[in-house]
Amino acid sequence: MPWVIDQRHSQIGFAIKHMMFTSVRGIFHRYHATIDIAPHDLVASHFSGAIEVASIDTHEPTRDEHLRSADFFDVATYPTIDYRSTKIEALGGNRFRVTGDLTMHGVTRPVVVEGEYAGGPYRDPDGTLRTGFSAAGDLNRKDFGLTWNAALETGGVLVGEAVHVQLDVELMWQEDAAA
Repeated sequence: MPWVIDQRHSQIGFAIKHMMFTSVRGIFHRYHATIDIAPHDLVASHFSGAIEVASIDTHEPTRDEHLRSADFFDVATYPTIDYRSTKIEALGGNRFRVTGDLTMHGVTRPVVVEGEYAGGPYRDPDGTLRTGFSAAGDLNRKDFGLTWNAALETGGVLVGEAVHVQLDVELMWQEDAAA
């Protein structure tokens, strides 16, 4: 079934440690995906998507500009983060594991996320068919060539390596969304 993301009710976010003790959180405002969900057989589903990296928002404009620069994402050269599922496994109930190829900063690596399918699909009060899912996973930013950092005088580094990614996605049936 072809679905589109309802961006008004979805969020793609991340968290990374700052100075080894505080999590800085951020989101991306612009993204799109091709999603084909088989509601009664999740392992037959597949999807691919792209995030527009320039839409990063950590609620700190100076930091966001630094993240867009060549020190980090280099959005002028690598404007998107792309993901394509290669395998979906059922974990029981509505839980699933997705393995896919993530391309970020010109580097492609396999990344695994686990999540939960919301069920349905269901019609909203306006008659639009909807469903959704949430998923999360972790990656190491250095695996993708994002290596900028600053050593701290007391030891340690300014920016952590582990990035936690969280997706909360509400989907609309493509034909209903176009109406």
